[in-house]
Amino acid sequence: MRGMNKQHIVLGITGGIAAYKSAELLRLLMKLDYSVQVAMTEAACHFITPTTLQGLSGKPVYTDQWDARESNSMAHINLSRAADAIVIAPASADFIAKLANGLADDLLSTLCLARNCPLLIAPAMNREMWQNPATQRNIARLINDGVQVLGPASGIQACGEEGLGRMLEPLQLTQLISAAFIPKLLAGKKILMTAGPTYEAIDAVRGITNRSSGKMGYAICQAALEMGAEVVLVSGPTALATPHDAQRIDVQSAAQMYNAVKQHVAACDIFIAVAAVADYRVAQVSEQKIKKSAAPLTLELLPNPDILASVAALANPPYCVGFAAESENLATYAEQKRLAKRLPLLVGNIAQQAIGSDDNELILFDDAGMHPLPRADKLTLARQLMQYIAQHYEGDFS
Repeated sequence: MRGMNKQHIVLGITGGIAAYKSAELLRLLMKLDYSVQVAMTEAACHFITPTTLQGLSGKPVYTDQWDARESNSMAHINLSRAADAIVIAPASADFIAKLANGLADDLLSTLCLARNCPLLIAPAMNREMWQNPATQRNIARLINDGVQVLGPASGIQACGEEGLGRMLEPLQLTQLISAAFIPKLLAGKKILMTAGPTYEAIDAVRGITNRSSGKMGYAICQAALEMGAEVVLVSGPTALATPHDAQRIDVQSAAQMYNAVKQHVAACDIFIAVAAVADYRVAQVSEQKIKKSAAPLTLELLPNPDILASVAALANPPYCVGFAAESENLATYAEQKRLAKRLPLLVGNIAQQAIGSDDNELILFDDAGMHPLPRADKLTLARQLMQYIAQHYEGDFS
């Protein structure tokens, strides 16, 4: 998603080894067309140089509260008033304590205190520092004050210890920062969705599956979360990372996916069936590997349950969105599928152009006709789809 209307971000960097990640975060934000102004504490300059960040941002980096470039000597006011959001990454334990107690003894802390825009922080510190009651009190106070706390993550730390305290990776932070600018049109709504392929075992080592990567479904999950929804993601086998804050349920077969959906469907407002579910399963699965021989191998296939049709046929169904991946005659086959399953919305695409790709083009089918979404990366399309659902079907959320 491009930075909407050239949103302006102040990226604050405090002292900590995670400051090296801030250069990549800055690069990713710039790639999304955000305007980024960097402000650093004195301690941050010991870990990464202002020259590096100036080269990436194309703007002079601010480190001094008394910067002579500001004619009114009010860099903290000028920078904060120009910002649509302030992001502190990394946010050290010391700086978090300053924020929580309203201290303002340098440019960055003064800038944050003077702000009239959202403040997001990405904590980064040793695990014991993070777990210290004082830090936890400070974090709780910041959350109560409306500050968005992004992370931290758990893992190996620079000191050699392992636990909570690692700054989130730049890509994940970029997604969360972008989400802060998106209206929460689906706040309070519960979405159940399926994604990825299914795997139908033949024997102990072989199976029937398909080329679905899960990228479109995971992008839709990300877009729904950005709009404030709670998402349960029932996923077939895929190597994709789980979108932050999604509840992921891993399954293999169509039957397992069907059972997982049945367990959660009663609590959802919207059901989105993106998964490429196998139409058939093997009647008799061999517990051992079937040995190769000269004789032909015949497999009896049985139809799998139609998960989407089953949900749509419930007495009080959620709002159902289906997907149709066709190799030809998309408009005809997709509309036939929508009508047969009595779906308010069906999303169609050409399988050869979509499977495994990072981009796609979609056509939305509903009672009003066809609505094409031009080719774009899958996250952009996912955001457009979720906005379409929220804007055109508000009556179904009442």
